[in-house]
Amino acid sequence: MKRGDKKLHFWSVFAIGVGGMVGGGIFAVLGLAVELAHGGTPIAFAIAGFVALLTSYSYAKLSVTYPTRGGTVEFLNQSYGTGIFTGGLNILLYLSYIIMLSLYAYAFGSYGATFFHSNYNLWKHVLITFSILLFTIINIIGSKAVGESEEYIVGIKLSILLLFVIIGMWSIHASRLAPDTWVNPVSLIAGGMIIFLAYEGFELIANTAEDVDNVRKTLPKAYYASVGFVIVLYVAIAIVAVGNLPLSELINARDYALAEAAKPFLGSVGFLLIAIAALLSTGSAINATLYSSARVSYVIAKDGELPQAFEKKVWRRPIEGLLITAVLTIIVANLFDLSSISIIGSSGFLIIFGLVNLANFKLYRKTGGNRALSMLGAIMAFFAVSILFREVFATNPQGIEIFIVMLILSFLAEYLYRRITGRELKYLIKINI
Repeated sequence: MKRGDKKLHFWSVFAIGVGGMVGGGIFAVLGLAVELAHGGTPIAFAIAGFVALLTSYSYAKLSVTYPTRGGTVEFLNQSYGTGIFTGGLNILLYLSYIIMLSLYAYAFGSYGATFFHSNYNLWKHVLITFSILLFTIINIIGSKAVGESEEYIVGIKLSILLLFVIIGMWSIHASRLAPDTWVNPVSLIAGGMIIFLAYEGFELIANTAEDVDNVRKTLPKAYYASVGFVIVLYVAIAIVAVGNLPLSELINARDYALAEAAKPFLGSVGFLLIAIAALLSTGSAINATLYSSARVSYVIAKDGELPQAFEKKVWRRPIEGLLITAVLTIIVANLFDLSSISIIGSSGFLIIFGLVNLANFKLYRKTGGNRALSMLGAIMAFFAVSILFREVFATNPQGIEIFIVMLILSFLAEYLYRRITGRELKYLIKINI
């Protein structure tokens, strides 16, 4: 935001938080949630939402104390210093953004491929690649026009989802949601955590801190209101989906389950409507996340924790970081399935969020935070990761193994990079970007 521009008020920040969460996540992970939690899918979304709500408390306290565009990166630096540990975490954060982009691209390709009557898998991969290339080009040329249309896209997708909920509530079969259709409690928690990516976007609020009108009042309200609203929305969507369509049909249509769930009460028009909303939503999410992740990589590189290629600018934009991000996303989105992508991404963000909660616990004298709430948030996040690993190890060990490799490589790459280049680590808050 340039000097002289209007400051962001509550509703603007609230919209950023809601738009960040209700991006492509719900369209991508609903079918996966049903496959894992069955009739207890609404409970799984509520559990994941509770962890997000606890973490939003720490984010609110830290954002008010350290109002900077660096957001999560700054919170980690302030709490844990600027050593190898924080550097590795920031690389893990960047790689988690890659995973989140891959999830959005996967959802774009899955819903887009339903418009073709044959070769579904082929078209899915073609559209996955197309979506990343298209929005990379838009970001290179200049994403001002797309950025200005984001609020309209958010309005359209929320209107369609609310229509889905309001109409669908009248035709649900309560027996499909009964406790005897639920999986065991451990599997319910695992189901909630594997879809945690659907809530991740609330952290974008932290990056608005420098541009908010009244940081101390606006940011906390925006965090709690946006997360609370999305929890209610997701649970309602899950109730309508599970209550209107047999589990087997939702699981079979896992990649585009939300559109399939609209058929019983909205017919083929409903399927088309949700599919269009999914393309709009995931497309805008890809555009916004490419924009943000390229700048996050730029910030981390300026902080001395990524190679200097990421901080090079062309036409006043971090083009090289953007291109590297795009290439990595195309590879991940095309090589891994939805379940693996969700496990890797959710695990990464849960670990980061657990450490952010610990940061608020550690810095409570400066933030004025409640240590008990912060510790509870940290315990819940780390416990969620352990439950996730334990429950899905037998069904999808590849996703967990890849995440562990990614975690090790993040810290190993940071260590080797420091030894080879000798670049000094800096406090992000001292950098004017």
